[in-house]
Amino acid sequence: MSRVLIVGEHDGRTLNQSTARCVACASAIAPAAMEVVILGGDTTTVAAQAATLAGVTAVLTVTGNDNGRAMAAFLAPQVATLADGYDYVLAPSTTFGKDLLPRVAALLGVPQLSDVMSVIGPRTFQRPIYAGNAIVTVEVPAGTKVVATVRGASFKPAGGGNAAPVRAVDASAPPPEHTRFIELRSGKSDRPDLQTARLVVSGGRGVGSAENFALLYRFAERLGAGVGASRAAVDAGFVPNDMQVGQTGKIIAPELYMAFGISGAIQHLTGIKDAGTIVAVNKDGEAPIFEIADIGLVGDLFEIIPEIEKRLR
Repeated sequence: MSRVLIVGEHDGRTLNQSTARCVACASAIAPAAMEVVILGGDTTTVAAQAATLAGVTAVLTVTGNDNGRAMAAFLAPQVATLADGYDYVLAPSTTFGKDLLPRVAALLGVPQLSDVMSVIGPRTFQRPIYAGNAIVTVEVPAGTKVVATVRGASFKPAGGGNAAPVRAVDASAPPPEHTRFIELRSGKSDRPDLQTARLVVSGGRGVGSAENFALLYRFAERLGAGVGASRAAVDAGFVPNDMQVGQTGKIIAPELYMAFGISGAIQHLTGIKDAGTIVAVNKDGEAPIFEIADIGLVGDLFEIIPEIEKRLR
């Protein structure tokens, strides 16, 4: 039977839900052992969270000052060291996983499989190509270690209630010679993270300006929703690029996605097609987003949002 090593993503305090989605993908492979490795400066809290995920047989911890910065150049050699003895190495298809796993695959001398969205068999997977307009079936040759990123939007998070054992392991590897940590700059927000939010409110070019996005922020706060944006809104300077939803941004699968002033370019639709319910509001009745929306409303978002807020009261 096969063994799977899942690289857990976290911020030092909370395990990212993308890891639970990787566990769900691994469960579909039907392994005999499914272990999660947590690399960090202090792994105690996050490891305890990973141990509760259903199906996980063990949680491995690798601690060190350099690991607290989540730099792929430092983490990849350690993951490659741990990979010996495992048939699969998985990580979420997020910024973290996309940065880390290509390095791990290179160190192991194997090809890397990106954006697994479906498990057909132990060595057969499906992934999207051409902005999601086509699905390709990929078969990994027998005897080759599978190193793959998992498209989180395609898998429901694994449940909890487990109590897997946690143990520290040694993954000593030479540190990189040409990489060093300088500083980390990131925007802070009290709103839910886009990739884990159950509800997402998103705005496009039709919002008109950065100042007008305040309307969406207020509306999202009332709903307890995350706030996203189309690439057009990001390129126009209305919002920072970490809010971008789509093929070149974040691929999400909330229970409810509300799009205001977004026309629906194919790159954006790729990022939301797995959402449970899509609501679109646009003044253009011919906007492409209406083709995939479950609920569509032709109208002015500056009139419709206040009306919805009245109903919420």
